[in-house]
Amino acid sequence: MSLRSRFRKDADELVKQYTASIPFDQRLYKQDIAGSIAHAKMLARQGIIPEKEAELIVMGLVSLREEIEQGTFSFDPELEDIHMNIEARLTEKIGDTAGKLHTARSRNDQVTLDLRLFTKEAITETIRRLKELQRAIMDVAEGNKSVVMPGYTHLQRAQPVLLAHHFLAYFEMLQRDISRFRDCLRRTDVLPLGSGALAGVPYPVDRHFLARELGFSRTSRNSIDAVSDRDFVIEYEAAASITMMHLSRLAEELTLWSSAEFGFIDVDEAYATSSSIMPQKKNPDVAELARGKTGRVYGHLLGMLAVMKALPLSYNRDLQEDKEGLFDTVDTLLSTLQVLAGMVKTLRVNSARTQQAAEEGYILATDVADYLVKKGLPFRQAHTVVAKLVSYAIDQGKSLHQIDLSQYKSYSPLFEEDVYSITLDSSIKARNIPGGTAPQQVEAQLAAARRIVEDTEED
Repeated sequence: MSLRSRFRKDADELVKQYTASIPFDQRLYKQDIAGSIAHAKMLARQGIIPEKEAELIVMGLVSLREEIEQGTFSFDPELEDIHMNIEARLTEKIGDTAGKLHTARSRNDQVTLDLRLFTKEAITETIRRLKELQRAIMDVAEGNKSVVMPGYTHLQRAQPVLLAHHFLAYFEMLQRDISRFRDCLRRTDVLPLGSGALAGVPYPVDRHFLARELGFSRTSRNSIDAVSDRDFVIEYEAAASITMMHLSRLAEELTLWSSAEFGFIDVDEAYATSSSIMPQKKNPDVAELARGKTGRVYGHLLGMLAVMKALPLSYNRDLQEDKEGLFDTVDTLLSTLQVLAGMVKTLRVNSARTQQAAEEGYILATDVADYLVKKGLPFRQAHTVVAKLVSYAIDQGKSLHQIDLSQYKSYSPLFEEDVYSITLDSSIKARNIPGGTAPQQVEAQLAAARRIVEDTEED
């Protein structure tokens, strides 16, 4: 089968290799066959081809799908892409009737149909794996509800928080990611088939039937836009990039926390590697690779934006570049979500070390300032008093609890014996507002998280 009837010369061998997409678009075989089966049924239903011919085509396509899945199908690079490979093999199996399948259809609307079907499936699986990671995070939070750790700003110890509160911050990030993918799904869920090459088709096709058969909620409104639109690819890659950014932040903290300098967690041996030269090493390679793979996902997004930035309407061969980046983005994101879920689920928290880290330094300084505010001192003045007090404590090598009351009073007469009642526990309990780190609020966050992971529709 050849599409070069118009030409007197064969394509140069280098051109054949350069333009062939079958090495990667063969991955779309399921979507291509599903689209072709629906199209054949519609052609018969509309009286465009005889019913018996449609049945023969469908039987041939089902047989073809089995060949591919059993590994007996031979893909031919000479036939350029998945569409022509399937059509050529269908012709071998059922004869010239196969040629009727392409009635009222172009490769332009065929390929975007395949890609939309693929992306819809990818979004569904992405959301499922996001929820798996959310469950792993929620389990760690549930199992460590009373564990105290330092909260950080600028990677400096700032205020005490519950470790569960810290982990649930990632739960919230992932929930926003789920919302973005669901939003992307709404715009991906548009049937382009029936748009033809660009202008529509001169046959009485039933696009609504096709939409129902293929699980689309609506049909495209403009045929030119339908064949040239790749916004849904860009949106998936953009949502994936944001998700990978969140995963990279989590991976960074898991890497830091598993180091001897932090010692907050112990990574399960199944999710670590050793060194080729240093036998004592236990490296958090899974987390490090998650950080590294984030860059490749960003690259695919930027690459696709660059492809689209100056394309005139409607279809251009540049759009062949939409697939490899999307496929790799999907594979990278799904595998990263899966492996991080396993890593989080199996990590062990060193609560003694997180408590010790929270007790070190001057993490309660803000609470001391708030103490003065409650005694009537304006916050800015209270901030200055405590800043000087901390400087004194550092110079003396003392903690705030080791400073004499008389010394406290030298900085402000508002200090009384009850200043020593400021503790990690009192600091955490004081943040008892919605979204805060107080145990009551963290319990409410956990309850909300449980409802969310059980509700497949909630954003």
